Amino acid sequence: MKPLQISPETAITLSKQLGVPLEHLMHMPQHILLQKIAELSKKAASETPEGSVPAPSDEKDKQ
Repeated sequence: MKPLQISPETAITLSKQLGVPLEHLMHMPQHILLQKIAELSKKAASETPEGSVPAPSDEKDKQ
């Protein structure tokens, strides 16, 4: 099985969020990785209040 075709930055971020060593992440079967990403997404969605929309960035207004 070949390693996942993801960028190094994505691999490092996923490794930290999933609590999995980078070497294990890169050789993880794709269907398992997608399942874990879905679980992270559900967890993140449950932590934010329903119907809330993030405020737009005010970077343009500050200039």
